[in-house]
Amino acid sequence: MPSSLFTPTALGEIVLANRVVMAPMTRDRAGPGDVPTDLMVEYYAQRASAGLIVTEGVQPSAVGKGYWRTPGIHSEEQIIGWRKVADAVHARGGRIVMQLMHCGRVVVAANRGFDADVIAPSAVPCPTQVPGPDGVPADCAAPRAITVDEIPALVAEYAQAARNAVAAGMDGVELHCASGYLINQFLNPASNHRTDEYGGPVENRIRFPIAVLQAMAEAIGPGRVGFRISPGNPYNGMDRSDPAATFGPFVKAANALGLAYLHVVDMGLADCDTLNLLRSNFDGPIIANNNLKAESAAVLLDTGRAEAVSFGRAFIANPDLVERIAAGAPLAKPDYALLYTGEERGYTDYPAWAG
Repeated sequence: MPSSLFTPTALGEIVLANRVVMAPMTRDRAGPGDVPTDLMVEYYAQRASAGLIVTEGVQPSAVGKGYWRTPGIHSEEQIIGWRKVADAVHARGGRIVMQLMHCGRVVVAANRGFDADVIAPSAVPCPTQVPGPDGVPADCAAPRAITVDEIPALVAEYAQAARNAVAAGMDGVELHCASGYLINQFLNPASNHRTDEYGGPVENRIRFPIAVLQAMAEAIGPGRVGFRISPGNPYNGMDRSDPAATFGPFVKAANALGLAYLHVVDMGLADCDTLNLLRSNFDGPIIANNNLKAESAAVLLDTGRAEAVSFGRAFIANPDLVERIAAGAPLAKPDYALLYTGEERGYTDYPAWAG
């Protein structure tokens, strides 16, 4: 297999033993109080040979929760639970960062188990249904628009979540700016109908996302902060038209913060070479993602279009994905019926390659 996948690199202050990154994937196995479980400790430890693990999306506050049994990082019990995960990954020589994901308007209230506001840039419901506690898709709740006076506290929540992640032993954090969640909702005109300084022209729509990135960088150091985008992704009701008009200025503004990396889901857009767009606006390391194979991933590294590559679904059924790629071994297929249910089944019971 191509050797470029297995050479060390650094993403800001985070040193990777190889360039194979495990992408963030929601798996719905958190315990009571949205606390990471021992099963989650085992799951992440099994995959520690990745150059870097990006955790599933973690809510920075109770209001940020939208899905069933997703973990948080806003209570002491959650911090303790995540510390067990980080310690287990580090014990096996791995590196791990926490993805911070505030769902914004993408909320089925029954998934929370508690009462809390559903907030968004504007009072525009998410048109996509989301699985409820029984796995059956349900309509999202109607959000209320965030007031200008609430913005500073919301920014501070992200900064505190970054501090909590570091207190839990994480090597850094990744801000989820993709897939139609809160940050993306501010960026996208389909969900942002504001007429104040946080809506309208692109320089206003990027204001809140940049404030969050800056606050996180100030909280734990820019070399430990990354962010993830998916230009042109229509998921959760986003307008996919002309993504360069938004993400060019957004990435350029983020570049000035000296962040650790940019993680991109390349949608393969016909009207926009996403990696070229990012290279022209971002000087730091780029992690490329989306339906990559070992060979196509190596090409991205060898041609300098990315510094690292991430794999999602391949890591589900192949806890030893790095070793399998290195050996040219066949990859196991995940059981998609058990992605979000089954406890250890379809989660920690995939065997390593027999060799």
